[in-house]
Amino acid sequence: MQLPEEQAREKIDQLLTEAGWIIQDRDAFDRNAALGVAVREFSLPAGFTDYLLFIEGKAAGVIEAKKAGITLSAVAEQSAKYMTALPEHLARWDDLLVYDYESTGEETFFRNLHDPKPRSRRLFAFHRPETLHDWLREPDTLRERLRNMPPLDFRGLRDCQVEAIEGLERSLAEDRPRALIQLATGAGKTFTACSFSYRLIKHAGAKRILFLVDRNNLGDQTLKEFQNFQPVGTANRFTDTYIVQHLHGHRIDPDAKVVITTIQRLYSMLRGRELDEETEEISAFEQWSDNGHDPLPVAYNPDIPIETFDFIVTDECHRSIYGLWRQVLEYFDAHLIGLTATPSKHTLGFFNQNLVAEYPYERSVADGVNVGYEVYRIRTRVTEQGGKMETGDAGFQVPVRDRRTRQLRYETLDADLEYTARELDRSVVNPNQIRTVLRTYRERVFTELFPDRTGEWLPKTLIFAKDDNHAEEIVHAVREVFGEGNDFAKKITYRNTGEDPKALIKAFRVDPFPRIAVTVDMVATGTDIKPVEVLFFMRDVKSEGYYEQMKGRGVRTIPEADLRAVTPDAKTKTRFILIDAVGVSETKKNASQPLERKHGISFDKLLEQIAMGRRDEDALSSLAGRLAALDRKLSDDDRSRVAETTGGQTPRDLANTLLDAIEPDRQQAAITERVGPAPTPEQEQQVIDGLMDEACRPFDKPDVRQRLKDIKQKSEIVIDELTPDEITGAGFDEQKARETITSFKQFIDDNRDELTALQILYNQPLGHQHLTYATIRELVNAMTERPPHLAVANVWQAYKRLEAARVRGAPVDEQLTEVVSLVRFALGQTDSLEPFSTAVERRFNLWLGREKKAGRDYGPEQIEWLRAIAAYLTANAEITPRDFMEAPALTDKGGILRARKVLGDGLNEMLDELQEALVA
Repeated sequence: MQLPEEQAREKIDQLLTEAGWIIQDRDAFDRNAALGVAVREFSLPAGFTDYLLFIEGKAAGVIEAKKAGITLSAVAEQSAKYMTALPEHLARWDDLLVYDYESTGEETFFRNLHDPKPRSRRLFAFHRPETLHDWLREPDTLRERLRNMPPLDFRGLRDCQVEAIEGLERSLAEDRPRALIQLATGAGKTFTACSFSYRLIKHAGAKRILFLVDRNNLGDQTLKEFQNFQPVGTANRFTDTYIVQHLHGHRIDPDAKVVITTIQRLYSMLRGRELDEETEEISAFEQWSDNGHDPLPVAYNPDIPIETFDFIVTDECHRSIYGLWRQVLEYFDAHLIGLTATPSKHTLGFFNQNLVAEYPYERSVADGVNVGYEVYRIRTRVTEQGGKMETGDAGFQVPVRDRRTRQLRYETLDADLEYTARELDRSVVNPNQIRTVLRTYRERVFTELFPDRTGEWLPKTLIFAKDDNHAEEIVHAVREVFGEGNDFAKKITYRNTGEDPKALIKAFRVDPFPRIAVTVDMVATGTDIKPVEVLFFMRDVKSEGYYEQMKGRGVRTIPEADLRAVTPDAKTKTRFILIDAVGVSETKKNASQPLERKHGISFDKLLEQIAMGRRDEDALSSLAGRLAALDRKLSDDDRSRVAETTGGQTPRDLANTLLDAIEPDRQQAAITERVGPAPTPEQEQQVIDGLMDEACRPFDKPDVRQRLKDIKQKSEIVIDELTPDEITGAGFDEQKARETITSFKQFIDDNRDELTALQILYNQPLGHQHLTYATIRELVNAMTERPPHLAVANVWQAYKRLEAARVRGAPVDEQLTEVVSLVRFALGQTDSLEPFSTAVERRFNLWLGREKKAGRDYGPEQIEWLRAIAAYLTANAEITPRDFMEAPALTDKGGILRARKVLGDGLNEMLDELQEALVA
């Protein structure tokens, strides 16, 4: 029986050997036997060290070994004594040893004494000798270089991107292992990552950066961003200087500086397993939003050492990174950098509360980086209540579609079929319900949603469906309801067999057709389609993070010319409409939860987790129970279909094999048979792991999983052509508008004594409110920069939604003086809310009338000059003679000299009079 210390040494020996070290005893050591030699029980002036590490024949570090369960922070003090003095005759790299490891075999800590402030950090395993050798020959360490980064060149960067990069570099300089950057969707997360990646490689000497994406098609998008990225002050693009690899196989290019992949592929590489390509196309927001399980069994892989990456960037870090995939990330000795638009408290927890930059969606809208949105709710009777198919006395034949083959047949119902709203579009499809919802959209899109459009071009619309079959039904219904051909609406899912999904996404982004895209989750996260103006939810979403990601598909701003290229009658994208046909905006969302056992995991997701390596007893027992229950419901034909893909095993056979693998008596029998009567704990665990792997092997095959899913989901869908549907309500969600107006009124009340413009608007009567451009700009900046980050256009739209009869027109984009109209209306100083230009125009005409009554008539050129002055006041609220020499609209007309010649020597007094009459 091995002592705990001996077991720890055995595990350490194994880890060292796997990392490429030669292990020797002190009485037979040869320090030049290999590049890296670890000598046991080596005598130093401070005592015997458990392992002395030689690199290229020279002493470089120590390992202090302890039994499992010992806390290592105190051991670091013990091993530090070996670092203080070395025998004079001992070949060494430095006067003191450089590398300091403490390990139990299960837990390992490491410290590099060449770092500026040497700090022990947790490792998954030991570094390779080659890596430590490279570090020894460098003039400084990575952590030292991170403390001496050159100043950031701000050119080409938004303020939020500057804040993110500088915040990250401060965090790295402090040697904080994890950092989280929050940048709203559309704010340029990937561009920011390209910028700091370039700086980390060029100035900090980073060996390699791993860039993890949610889905494989987002990897293509990320690669393109790196290919197009040209660092400031350089003549070449990033990929002209550095190799960027988008992993499609299982080999990392040793010369690659940036490696892009999904975490699913990275896991399969560490495990040495083949990857089911389809798993890379499923968003982890969707697949892992509701369920947790025990950590994955990741073991050291000599082909992918822990020092492979210096930095790991997780793009849109969802729950899976700190739950399901945590061990995969913690395998590497690398700084973790999270990028997210929607951080949860658990994300913050994983990143040690180290939020280095914060740029929320509300702020991005206020800054004009993104657009706001409105919710338009559609309710129908069937959507909310379900339906009932009544057969009558003689029974009734209904259409039934095979979920896999889509083949249609007819079956006689022998009893009434009632279905709930939850079953709708799962086991029962009601085409009338789909058509009713779509017909409502068609009828109201140009009367309520986009009344300023010609009606010729439907705004680009993205519809979220429940699954592939639901998406198929929607596509056909769209074409029918809108009376259009196939090009008008396309399904973009992973199961498109006739068309390339990537080509369809590109066409939806840059071409006039299709006008409508229907997807399940392929376009739900990350995919950039700026012209989308309508997000149509025909499915509910329970995950808060996933819902925010889906909403992010509509927030992107787009240049007017690019928008008109795909939607010719559009002007400017100032908002998007979220059409809620299922209550997605009203249901309670689950924030990402910490890892815990759940009993409500779906059959489909449990299968996927087993395929990805889940091996805890709860999972195998649960799957066995469900397979046994499924088998009882199946016909002989269905059992045969399963057996065809499994090599003869029915669901019951699969269930029994799983139960055998976790049954203690059978496990013990297998251990005795394979190892003998006195196995070590490691040998016992190896046998048990083997039994579980053998039982789970059928589920590695995607064909088996798909066959089981198809049959479990009911292989057939009943089509309800009998139950009619009707609209029970449709309209904009007014709650959001009320909240916006309440926030605005609270803002102006809270700041009435602080902001000069508000002081004037509050305290001076209309007609005596002498505002300056500077005070107006101060007010608008305060609105956008302080919570709740209010944009003038959004507040205006909220008033229009609630008080449409009193709101006329829309504010002019980026004209700061529009806020004056908004505040005056909120304070009750005006009866209607209208663009500032409209009010100025009306006042100008009244002023001209008064001038005429007073006997002062103006000629054509004078009127032209007066209108130019009025237009300048509209945009700037004030005017001085100096402006005639600086403002292009006035200098182009001849400037101050021409103005005085046309309007006379009393120009200065006239300007004051006009400012009083038109603006105050």
